[in-house]
Amino acid sequence: MEVVYERCCGIDVHKRSVVACRICRDEAGGIEKEIRRFGTMTDDLLALADWLAAHQVSHVAMESTGSYWKPVWNVLEGEFELLLVNPQHVKALSGNKTDVKDAGRLADFLRHGLLKASFVPNRAQRELRELTRFRTSLVQERAAEVNRLQKVLEGANIKLASVASNILGKSGREMLEALLAGESAPQEMAELARGRLREKIPQLERALAGRFGPHQRFMVAQQLAHIDFLDERIGEVSKEIGGRLRPFEQEIAKRLDVIPGVASAVTEVVLAEVGPDVSRFASADCLTSWAGICPGNNESAGKRKSGKTRKGNQALCTVLVQAAQAASMKTGSYLQAQFLRLAARLGRKKAIIALSRQILVIIYHLLRHPTSVFSEKGAHYLREDQLERTRRHHVRRLEALGFTVVLQPTAA
Repeated sequence: MEVVYERCCGIDVHKRSVVACRICRDEAGGIEKEIRRFGTMTDDLLALADWLAAHQVSHVAMESTGSYWKPVWNVLEGEFELLLVNPQHVKALSGNKTDVKDAGRLADFLRHGLLKASFVPNRAQRELRELTRFRTSLVQERAAEVNRLQKVLEGANIKLASVASNILGKSGREMLEALLAGESAPQEMAELARGRLREKIPQLERALAGRFGPHQRFMVAQQLAHIDFLDERIGEVSKEIGGRLRPFEQEIAKRLDVIPGVASAVTEVVLAEVGPDVSRFASADCLTSWAGICPGNNESAGKRKSGKTRKGNQALCTVLVQAAQAASMKTGSYLQAQFLRLAARLGRKKAIIALSRQILVIIYHLLRHPTSVFSEKGAHYLREDQLERTRRHHVRRLEALGFTVVLQPTAA
């Protein structure tokens, strides 16, 4: 088999140690293989880098093992050509697996060019990724706290959520503050409603007539304080993310914001996960496959089985689904019309995934062609397109039967 890299190394990464297998060609033309074990402290990894540099190693491969590969990558980055490999692509046979064998197998595969490297962005983009994922975890934690708050209110028979769509809106928050202050008259608390919620004052009076005990008052106070704390943290992280976006990325964000359902938070996650340069993906299909929002292939003996989506970038997939859900409610938009057409045939969940894929395809082309702009076709575009398809279909069928078809619209 052809040798692609003369001096390379495979590293089996663990939490407390790494096993490195170095393969080089010796002076006699033979193969020199050496195995060494290093710790994962910074000085140990620096010793690993010095050992590789001393033997003029050019390429290093390691498996994507949890987050344990990151410190190794950070130390070796810039000195060697690094490849991060999906463990499923180099999985050993059962009963034939050791740390030394894993490192040797990686080195052998790398030496002959048999490894497919995963996409690892540069350091600036990796830092932006960590910030956007941290913000996502904070948002999820806030949602969980709101659910716990709702559970406590239900236990006190405070049915505020049955009347108000947002119990933490301006009206709902003032009502909760009144409950914490010891207010027990439902009529007085209902009068705190604002805007269109004032139309539901009779329902609010009934919803607020609960049994709010001391322990529930204590729990609600703690939960509201936690929600306020999380709101502050989310705002600070968002500010840090905005400050790290480079000027040209901010221009890209403005171009993407016009897509229905794509808000600034969605754009920031896309730029953090994919980056402003999508040329590394050969086509939009490659990007949607990497994100895990395209149909999978499962065919055997001529039979096509389940085409469920494959695993991909979970952070990107999640935010695209959120964007698709928002776009599906954008009245009069092309994406909403597409969603309604797909939902009638596939169901809501599959239609949302299909809409997520379409949004990512639009983003891909806007990033790939900087001069292009998004043009909203409108809901009528699909109707007109469907009518044209129907006309062509019936004309072809009649012509196949030997008729000459001349279409003439009826008088209005």
